[in-house]
Amino acid sequence: MPANIVLFFLWTGVTAYVLLGGADLGAGFWDLLAGSARRGARQRRRIEQSIGPVWEANHVWLIFALVVVWTGFPAVFAAIGSTLYIPLTAAAFGIILRGSAFAFRKMVTELWQQRIFGAAFALSSVVTPFFLGTVAGAIASGRVPLGTARGDVITSWVNPTSALGGVLAVEVCAYLAAVYLTADSRRVGEVDLVDIFRRRAMLMGALAGVTALAGIAVLHNDAPRLFAGLTGRGQPLIAATAVAGIVSLVLLWRRRVVAVRVTAALAVVFVLWGWAVAQYPDVLLGAATVDSAAAPHDVLVALVWVLSIGTALLLPALFLLYRLSQAPRPLQEPAADEVDAALQGPAV
Repeated sequence: MPANIVLFFLWTGVTAYVLLGGADLGAGFWDLLAGSARRGARQRRRIEQSIGPVWEANHVWLIFALVVVWTGFPAVFAAIGSTLYIPLTAAAFGIILRGSAFAFRKMVTELWQQRIFGAAFALSSVVTPFFLGTVAGAIASGRVPLGTARGDVITSWVNPTSALGGVLAVEVCAYLAAVYLTADSRRVGEVDLVDIFRRRAMLMGALAGVTALAGIAVLHNDAPRLFAGLTGRGQPLIAATAVAGIVSLVLLWRRRVVAVRVTAALAVVFVLWGWAVAQYPDVLLGAATVDSAAAPHDVLVALVWVLSIGTALLLPALFLLYRLSQAPRPLQEPAADEVDAALQGPAV
């Protein structure tokens, strides 16, 4: 029983990271495609003001998930780390590069420096979710055996399911970011930015849906056990994902930019938990179950207590943080002598 409670906390943390940290990564995707330095300046300023107050808190969920796996399922942590160290290292470098570039871009004054840091921020925001998606695909397709360094360090993540996971991760992050940025732009009265991000959210939502449909054939051929679980026990949640996705597109089309934040998030939550239900009780598909891979009972009990108390302390603080970050703060137009400093990001 404690192992399942720990697993619940773990998957809740993963879900929070995808919904919050994933949206931050997706914001970097739109930073990359905002346009030239001058034309895209206002979009990049909106992205910066939207994610700036919360981006560090959003990415703490990744650390939370890693620590819970390490403590609650140490054998699984060892298997994943020793088999998938290449994409994990690439993702780690992407996270470090992204965070430092995001901070330094605001500090430098020369336009060429801002372009370099802007390009680093934007490109690493695409690379990071892709590699994390390949890791998810490797785990979901059963390519990570239990034990230290027993899996193939290349084919474990270079395969059709991992490629699907990487592409979907980038698309989902970009979709969530566009949805959130649409509502943020509406909140501060930037009507032109509302339309820009709304159209991008519709485009990326439709693209993610098409990719998911094409992925059915990929999973059928490359990950039959996962496919069986998704079309079996996980089918209700996968169906709910499709419904929430369609409703989200309709809400975007009708300009219901606040309500769509809920339905878009639900679409992602349903697919994540559909995967969890489809794979349960396996933690590593075909290699380790929740009970067989769990830490000793005393460790699990202590971990449950720590996670419960930590949740009670953390949630009110996070609620206050997000509440304050959503307070109306209009996008300030730069003064004439500040235009060059506002021209951030790569020219594309």
